[in-house]
Amino acid sequence: MTNQPIRVSKSLLEDYVNRVFLAAGLDQEQAAITARHLVHANLRGVDSHGVSRVDVYTKRLEIGIVNRDLHFELERETPASALVDGGNSSGIALATKGIELAVKKALQTGVGIVGIKNSNHCGMLGDYTMYAAKHGCIALATTNAPPNMAPWGGRERFFGTNPFSYGVPAGEEDDIVFDMATSLVARGKIIVAQKNNQQIPLGWAISKDGKPTNDPNVALDGLVLPAGGYKGYGITFLVEVLSSLFTGAAFGPQIADLYKNFEQAQNVGQCFIVIRADLFQSMDQFRSRMDQLIREIREVPRMDGVERIYLPGEIEREKTADRMKNGIPISVEILQEIRGVGQRYSIVDDPLFKEIG
Repeated sequence: MTNQPIRVSKSLLEDYVNRVFLAAGLDQEQAAITARHLVHANLRGVDSHGVSRVDVYTKRLEIGIVNRDLHFELERETPASALVDGGNSSGIALATKGIELAVKKALQTGVGIVGIKNSNHCGMLGDYTMYAAKHGCIALATTNAPPNMAPWGGRERFFGTNPFSYGVPAGEEDDIVFDMATSLVARGKIIVAQKNNQQIPLGWAISKDGKPTNDPNVALDGLVLPAGGYKGYGITFLVEVLSSLFTGAAFGPQIADLYKNFEQAQNVGQCFIVIRADLFQSMDQFRSRMDQLIREIREVPRMDGVERIYLPGEIEREKTADRMKNGIPISVEILQEIRGVGQRYSIVDDPLFKEIG
């Protein structure tokens, strides 16, 4: 029986994770970016992309399969675009710099497009599109991933879970941020279930023999399924094109597994397409019309049994408010794991663990 999660404060958790990444060899800026990003994922309830990634990220830094130094080389650049060679640096730091550059270009020219190759796992895409929306821009973000999903009708791995996210600024209403894997579920959720000794719902994945399973171990050895069947596969394909074919990154089976391959660089790709929201009308007009859209959607008559119509990202925003106030629920298993990571670096007296005992 899995223990109940323990609520921990955002500040203590972020400070601890920052210390861990400093000890693992990242500079102060990268460590702060990575810690803030991972804890932000937990705040939004995207626990599959939160501090459960600390262990594998630090292992890859330790053995040198990910470069500790940040390489952000502009290989090609125009006023509205840039191709970045990430030099096998930390994916979260690269993507953070990438979206900042894309937004800067969009604010200057109307449109900013930044592609990144030779990158690594970049965490929660919603963090990047949220940044763009806060700066008055509409954004689309994509990244590819190691193969865990077959093309529609196939029975062997080819595509990753290939997530995409969009962000849209609003006015008096909250900005809209949508983030999803094109698989039925993010593989990270299966990994979290495995770490927590929990079963997964039937339908998330199939075994390597093509049979439904609720065992996360069997699922991780098998295949995840696309969201929406062949339609999800079609979106997966586009994400792959934008993230890898467009940028020059690896694609499909060329990408090394984050958790199993500690000898080969991943060469993941990311793509950020950012548009200034006032490109075709004034910002006030756009924001006002977005507010109108949001309010009219809320007033749509509801089906029986439905208490509320949510906007994209609204559930995550409410989780953020709750977790900022009441603490972030982290499983005992994950807390033990990240505590063990700190002990590898002789971090044994951190206030986080003094608080929770």
